[in-house]
Amino acid sequence: MASIPTPSAEPDDTPETYVGLDADSAERRARSRGWSTVRSLPPGAIITMEYLVGRLNFEVDGGRVVRCWKG
Repeated sequence: MASIPTPSAEPDDTPETYVGLDADSAERRARSRGWSTVRSLPPGAIITMEYLVGRLNFEVDGGRVVRCWKG
């Protein structure tokens, strides 16, 4: 039987530090800090709730990050 792969560790980063940044700068910073997937969403977007290791989510309103969370 094949072994179950171990997911890589998430970057040592605090999502709250992205709030207030413009969306493009926030995405560049997140990728430079090791996030493999960065997702920008409009306020109130309907999304699936699966947790994906290495993904950082931005809620973007008016070109600025207003909320940020892992997964």
